[in-house]
Amino acid sequence: MAQRVLVVEDEEDIAFPLVRTLEREGYDVTWLDSGEKTLEHVAGNPVDVMILDLGLPDMDGLEVCRRARESGFSGAIMIVTARAGELDRVVGLDYGADDYLSKPFGLAELQARVRALLRRTATGGATDGHGDEAAQGLRIDVPARRVYAGQDEVALTGKEFEVLTILAANRDKVVSRSRLMADVWDANWYGSTKTLDVTIGRLRQKLEGVGVTDRVVAVRGVGFRLEGGPPDA
Repeated sequence: MAQRVLVVEDEEDIAFPLVRTLEREGYDVTWLDSGEKTLEHVAGNPVDVMILDLGLPDMDGLEVCRRARESGFSGAIMIVTARAGELDRVVGLDYGADDYLSKPFGLAELQARVRALLRRTATGGATDGHGDEAAQGLRIDVPARRVYAGQDEVALTGKEFEVLTILAANRDKVVSRSRLMADVWDANWYGSTKTLDVTIGRLRQKLEGVGVTDRVVAVRGVGFRLEGGPPDA
């Protein structure tokens, strides 16, 4: 079955080349031109990668990203925008995006990034060619906000990084759901706690996908625990 890509872009002269290029690559592509249509679509249809423009006519793309994650969307999100500032990039990642591509961009680069996102988010430890014999330990560089499996960097969103950092600091101990929500999300957060489960699910997929020995384990009714692998340095 073809992998499903959703292109969210209101400018036809940008959207059409994207759609044609991705279809030639063999993807099942859907094109939408507004935030509301996008949220309705992902609520009822599976999507592997969403290519999301920030400058939509009805709402900011960051709001689309945030609301999609809150509603349980677990596919990869790549933001495409003319906003090239570092602040926009950081905010986009904190809202749940996996990657950020500034306009103008080459179609070859976009294709490569889509392929990389599909590899990262695919389930199963063999996705990137790592079997049990290639299991790797996890290393977290907190000041740089970077995570490594062996020598390979693991691309995490802002929230995924913060959840992992807390779990790693309490390795082999259960961290409650309420603490994770309080420490990672804003104190005034009124959204569904399902967003934590979505974040944990995506974090698990990414760690498994690069063959790390560490596992995020759910303790029913309590919280989550990071176990396995050597203590993080």
